[in-house]
Amino acid sequence: MIPYLQLDNLTKSWGDLPLFKNISFTINQGEKVALIAKNGAGKTTLMNILYGGDIADSGKVIFNNDIRIGYLKQLPELNPNETILEAAFSSSGETITAVREYESALESHDPKAIERAMEKINHLNCWDFELKIKQILTELNIHDLQQPIRELSGGQKKRVALAHVLIDEPDFLILDEPTNHLDLEMIEWLERTLEKAKCTLLMVTHDRYFLDRVCNEIVELDDQSLFRYKGNYSYYVEKRSERIQNLNSEIEKARNLFRTELDWLRRMPQARSHKSKYRTENAYILKEKASKRIDDSKLELAINSQRLGGKIINLDHLSKSFGEVTILKDFSYKFARYEKIGIVGKNGSGKSTFLNMLTGLIQPDSGKMEVGETVSFGYFRQDGIQFSPDERVIDIIKEIAEVVEMGDGSKLSASQFLTYFLFPPEIQYSLVAKLSGGEKRRLYLCTILMKNPNFLILDEPTNDLDIMTLNVLEDYLKSFTGCTIVVSHDRFFMDKIVDHLFVFEGNGIIKDFPGNYSDYRDWAEEKAKTEQIVAKTEKPVREKPVEEKKKLSFKEKKELEELEKEIGELEIEKKILEEELNSGSLAADELHKKSLRYSEITLKLEEKEFRWLELAE
Repeated sequence: MIPYLQLDNLTKSWGDLPLFKNISFTINQGEKVALIAKNGAGKTTLMNILYGGDIADSGKVIFNNDIRIGYLKQLPELNPNETILEAAFSSSGETITAVREYESALESHDPKAIERAMEKINHLNCWDFELKIKQILTELNIHDLQQPIRELSGGQKKRVALAHVLIDEPDFLILDEPTNHLDLEMIEWLERTLEKAKCTLLMVTHDRYFLDRVCNEIVELDDQSLFRYKGNYSYYVEKRSERIQNLNSEIEKARNLFRTELDWLRRMPQARSHKSKYRTENAYILKEKASKRIDDSKLELAINSQRLGGKIINLDHLSKSFGEVTILKDFSYKFARYEKIGIVGKNGSGKSTFLNMLTGLIQPDSGKMEVGETVSFGYFRQDGIQFSPDERVIDIIKEIAEVVEMGDGSKLSASQFLTYFLFPPEIQYSLVAKLSGGEKRRLYLCTILMKNPNFLILDEPTNDLDIMTLNVLEDYLKSFTGCTIVVSHDRFFMDKIVDHLFVFEGNGIIKDFPGNYSDYRDWAEEKAKTEQIVAKTEKPVREKPVEEKKKLSFKEKKELEELEKEIGELEIEKKILEEELNSGSLAADELHKKSLRYSEITLKLEEKEFRWLELAE
C-alpha cells in the first residue's frame, strides 16, 4: 500500500499542558480514518499541524509528494468581499490553475501559451469544469452564485468552504468537523459522496452515524497517546471497552505485585545493600505502573429541575413572516410534561425563529401563546455566549451560583460542580482563553443546567462536544422530568432522545411526526418510492375528457420529434468540437470561438434533454 501520510514521534504541548507525546501513525492510500478524542485533547491542534497551520514541538509530518491535499477547517476562512463563485474558484488546485492559465492564454492571444494550456486541460480532462462546480454548489443547495460571502450565514459559509475543497477532487481529504452547521439533508448527501469517493480521508467528527457509514478505521487520541481500531464506530466502541478493561486489569495486577515488593523492600533495611539491584529497580517501575490512573470518568448529570405545573405552553393559531417569507402559518400545539420533541427542516426554514418565539425573544405576527407560571427555560443557543477570555472558569460559575443543588438533594460548591463536569482544579483556575472550542461549549452547557430549568431548549447542542460528553448528555435527557425541544443535525443524538418530531416543511407548514429521525427518514423514503410506483402504474381514468388530457397534443408530439432530431445534431457537433479542441492545430481566435461554442452546446443539450424527458414522461 502507498503511504499518503506519516507521523513520526510527534509531540505538542499547550503552555504547561501536554497534548500528545511521541505519537506515530501512517495513513495509506484508500483508507478512511476518523480521529476521536475528548475535548481539549488536541484534535484540532493535530489537524492544524498536519496542514502547516501550527508547528509541533518535536517530530515529523511527512506527506507523499505526488498527491493533492484538500483541507476543510473547523471554522472556514473565506474572503468576505468575494462572491460564492469566486470563492469556489479561489482554490490553488491543479485543475483550477489549468483553467485559469487557459483563460489567461486566450486573453493574451498567444498561440504557444494556448497550446500549452490546452495540453494541460486535455491531460486533466477539465473542459466541463465550470459545469462541475455549479453542479456541486447546486447539490449543496447554493444557487445565487453572485451573492457576496459577507451576506452568508454560518451554515452557508461552511457549504461554500466544503464545495471549495471538493471541487478540486483532492487525493487526500482532511476534514475538521465537516458536519457542523450543515442541515440533515446536506449531511446525508456528504455521507453518500464520501462513502463512494475513492479519495483517502482523515476527519474529525462527532456524528456517530457518519463515522459508522464512511470510515473504516478509528484513531483515538487518549492520555497523550494514539490507539488504532481497524473498523467503524461500532467496532471502536466494543474494542475500546475491551482495551480499558485490559488496562485496568494490568494496573490492578501491578498494584498487587507492588504491595508484595514494597513489603520486601521494607524488611531488613540494614541489609538493603545486599538486596538485588534488579529487584529494587523493578519495584520502582511497578510503583509507576501501579499509580497510573485511567481517566475514563463519565460526566454523570443528575441536576435538580424546578417543579413543572399542569399548564406548560399553549400555542393557539400562531403565524410569523419576514417580508414575503412565511416562517409559521396558523400553528397550534399544547406542550405536555415529559415530552421530548425534535425539530428538523432545511436551513432557513424557521427553526431558530420558532425557538426564539417560545422564549419570548421574538413576537408572533398573530395568534396567542400562553406560558405556565412554573415554566423555567434553559435555552442552549446555537451561537452560545461569548465568555471573556480574561475570566477564570470558576469565576464564571460563581457569578451564577456559589452552591448548586443536585437531583439527589445534595449540594455542591462551584468548584465541586466544575469537577463534576470534568473540569479538574488545574483547569478551573485557568483563563477561558486556554479552553478548547468543545470545552467552552461544555462550560456553556454547565451554565444552563445549573439554573435548574424544567423546559430545556437545545439548539444544535452537539456542535463541538466530544462523543463522551454526548453519550452522557443523552443519558441525562432521557431521564429529564421536564420538557425538551432539540434542534440537531446529529441523527444518532436525535434517535436516542426524541419521541416525536416537528417537521418544518417550508412556507410556514409544520407537521407533527410520531417517531424519531430514523423513523421519519424510513417513512419519507417509503412514501417517495410508493409515489413513484403509483405514478408509473396508475391507470388512466375511464372518463374520456380526463384521458384525452393525458395524451400529448399534436404540437407537443411535433416538439418531441424536433427535440430528438436537435439533440442528435448537437451531440454530433459536440463530438466534432471535442476532436478539434484536442487536436492542437487551431489558431488562437478559432480556438477561442470553438471553446465558447462548446460551452454553449453543453448548456443547450442539458435544456433540450430535460424538456425531452418532460414530454416523454
